[in-house]
Amino acid sequence: MLGLATAAAGVETIRLTMSSSHPTSIPWVGALKTHVIAESNKRLEAAKSNYRIEWNEAFGGVLYNFNNTLEPLAQGVSDMGWVGALWEPAKLPLQNIMFATPFVTSDEEIAIDVMNKLNDTVPAMQAEWTRHNLVFLGATVSDTYHLFTKFPIKSLDDLKGKKIVAGTAHATWLKAIGATPVAAGLPAYYQMLQTGVADGTLIISTGAYSFKLFEVAPYITLVDLGVTTIGGLAANGNTWKKLPPDVKAVLGKLGREYSTVHAKEVKARVKGSIDAMVAAGSKISSLSEADRKRWIDAMGNVSKEFVASNSAKGIPAADIMKSFMTEMRARGAKPLRNWDEGL
Repeated sequence: MLGLATAAAGVETIRLTMSSSHPTSIPWVGALKTHVIAESNKRLEAAKSNYRIEWNEAFGGVLYNFNNTLEPLAQGVSDMGWVGALWEPAKLPLQNIMFATPFVTSDEEIAIDVMNKLNDTVPAMQAEWTRHNLVFLGATVSDTYHLFTKFPIKSLDDLKGKKIVAGTAHATWLKAIGATPVAAGLPAYYQMLQTGVADGTLIISTGAYSFKLFEVAPYITLVDLGVTTIGGLAANGNTWKKLPPDVKAVLGKLGREYSTVHAKEVKARVKGSIDAMVAAGSKISSLSEADRKRWIDAMGNVSKEFVASNSAKGIPAADIMKSFMTEMRARGAKPLRNWDEGL
C-alpha cells in the first residue's frame, strides 16, 4: 500500500493505510487516530523531514474482521494497524502470556511496560512478529475482566453450563468453572446476547459500555480477573523496509507512545463506564473473595501448561514466564498467585 508522490515544494508524500477490525470508540483503536496519525506529520515537520504521510484510515472492520487481523497486515493489505493477539493463540502464543497468568495485576500501565520490555529484549517474543512479516511497534492493553450476564450471579455455580462469549484466549478461564466458552469479537457480542446465542460475556467494562452490552446483559458481576495485553500495533515488514529512516524514527517513537497513551485512556474510562451502566439500569454486584479463590484454584496451573506447550516448540518459555512475573512484581504488581512457581 506504500506509495510516494513528490510535491512541488520538494516535500514527498508517503501514502499509508492504518487499519483495525474494531472502531475508534475502543481506546486502543482510537489512539491510533488521535495520537499516531494526528501526531505523525507534526513530528516529521518538527524534525525537518522532507516527508509527510497521507493516511488512509480503515477502522471498524473496513478491510477485515476481528479474527483476521494478522494476515492482512502480514500480506500488505494494510501498512499498519492493530493485531489482536487474543484471537491468535497459535501464531502469537507468547503475546498471550497474560491469559496464562490471570489475577496478576489490574494496572494497565504496568502491563504495558512489562510487555513492551519483553518484546524489546526477548528474541523469541520478537520472532513471533518477524516470522509473520510484521514489525512490532507497541503493545495494547485492556482493562480488567468482569462478567456481564442475562441472569444474576450469586456464586460461580450459577455459571455452570452457561454459554459465555469471549475471546479465544479466554476459553481456559471459562472451562475451569464449567461455563461453555463461545469465541467471538466485540462487534458481534450484542447480537449474540440479544438472540440467545450467548447467556453472558466475560468482558472489559469499557468494551461493554462502548458496545452497549449492558442493554442485553444487565447483570454486572465484578470479578477483576486482571488486565491483559491483547496484541499490539504493528507494521507490514515490506512497508517498513521501504520507509525513510526519519519516518521510521517518528513512527517507532509514536508506536511506543501509543502504548502509554491508550493505557492511560483505558484507566481513565473504567470507573466512568461502570457508573454509566449502573445509571442506565444495570444491576451490579461483586464476586466474593471465596469464589475468586475458587476460580483461580479451578484453573489449575495454566502457566505450567503454557510453558509446556511452548517449550515443546523450542521456546525458552519457562525463562520468559519467570522474567514476566519478576518484571510484574518489580513494578508493584501483587499477584494472587505466583505463576512462576513450580514450573
